[in-house]
Amino acid sequence: MNFDLSDEQKMLAEQARGLLAERAPYDRLRELVDAGAEWDEPLWRELAEMGFLGARIPEAYGGLGLADLDLGVISEELGRANCALPFFSSIVCAADALAVAGSEAQKAVWLPLLASGEVVAAFANAEGKTGWRPAKPGVRFAGGELIGTKTPVADAGIAGVAIVVCAHNGRETLALVKLDQAGVTRTRLDSFDALRAHYRIDFDGAKAELLDGADSDVIDGVLNRAAVQAAFEAVGAAEACVHMGRDYTMERQMFGRPLASYQAIKHKLADILMATELARSNAYYAGWAANEAPDDLPLAAAAARLSSLEAFGAAARENLQVHGGIGYTFEANCHFYYRRERTLALTLGPKGYWADQLVTAVRAQDGEAA
Repeated sequence: MNFDLSDEQKMLAEQARGLLAERAPYDRLRELVDAGAEWDEPLWRELAEMGFLGARIPEAYGGLGLADLDLGVISEELGRANCALPFFSSIVCAADALAVAGSEAQKAVWLPLLASGEVVAAFANAEGKTGWRPAKPGVRFAGGELIGTKTPVADAGIAGVAIVVCAHNGRETLALVKLDQAGVTRTRLDSFDALRAHYRIDFDGAKAELLDGADSDVIDGVLNRAAVQAAFEAVGAAEACVHMGRDYTMERQMFGRPLASYQAIKHKLADILMATELARSNAYYAGWAANEAPDDLPLAAAAARLSSLEAFGAAARENLQVHGGIGYTFEANCHFYYRRERTLALTLGPKGYWADQLVTAVRAQDGEAA
């Protein structure tokens, strides 16, 4: 089966890469960090104008109605540029949850606003020490209100609305809550990645409404599709690290010779490139499976998630190493990717969670085959 990108997808990648190279260079990232900004709002508006925010949102609600693999092309380029944008929170997670579980009225109101970038949404799942996805959510929905705490929640400071995993009548479900209201307290946390802010959200009788189509299976699907997009983001970032390390070692002079001419750096970079290509193949398959073979998605998403984390982790670390001491300075660009890798590694739960998912999916397939 051929998972090469189509001509249209390659054009989409080129458009995204060209825009991000122009609008989000490393100097721009430093400006945002120095200013304490939580996101690059002008760039967000440009992505909206080009239709990127509505890529997977159905056409009936102001989007383009593209497939998961198309969205993955955009996620990969955003990862390559290491942008300060709430794309993963608002478009990958929250918009997807609304599209699959929201009522017609909810979709008609919120999806066009997300596609246009007028509103940013957060996706609140983790509950601190209780875990990334507790068996029984501590946040409860009752009488049209939310009670409890979610932490950490990415991009909650700039979000106007959140999709919250909560408990209702003893079952896991999703609720939509506006964040600018009484009963909602947002507290910014110390984030390792300065370009992706995280918050603690305390709900104390906040007015909310359920997504009536949400249950544990629907939430599983949202998280699996999010894992696929996170894999694409990691692949783009890993490849950027490989290229950054290669370019530096080709230029760096030691004892009057290019460093790459006599140190065994090329072998390390080659190994990481191989891991990155393996992760890319897993991500491409998972992106295809999300639409064409949904029964394969749990296995494909777990494989993509795990392989992409391995590739990005190795790439971010070795990129620092090949740069030597200068790689640990703020003036070098390595730390942007190292910080993002550490953050992305926990964004959708730890590796152990996805390893368990992988084993469960393999056993399920073996049982079917038997």
